[in-house]
Amino acid sequence: MFGSITAIGMGLAVVGAGIGIGNVGGKAMEAIARQPEAVGDIRANMILMAALVEGAALIAIVFSYLSN
Repeated sequence: MFGSITAIGMGLAVVGAGIGIGNVGGKAMEAIARQPEAVGDIRANMILMAALVEGAALIAIVFSYLSN
């Protein structure tokens, strides 16, 4: 019984991370289109935010696995 709940939790963490990284990338592209001279700063911040979202998803997956 708990195996299926764990799988659902892990799946939700992955889906949430995908949505979050998609939003970060999309907003970064909008920002670059509006201000092309700031592409270096925007790219650096985009990579940092994507890494933070991915780290949060990894923690959620580990907690979901350990709660089983």
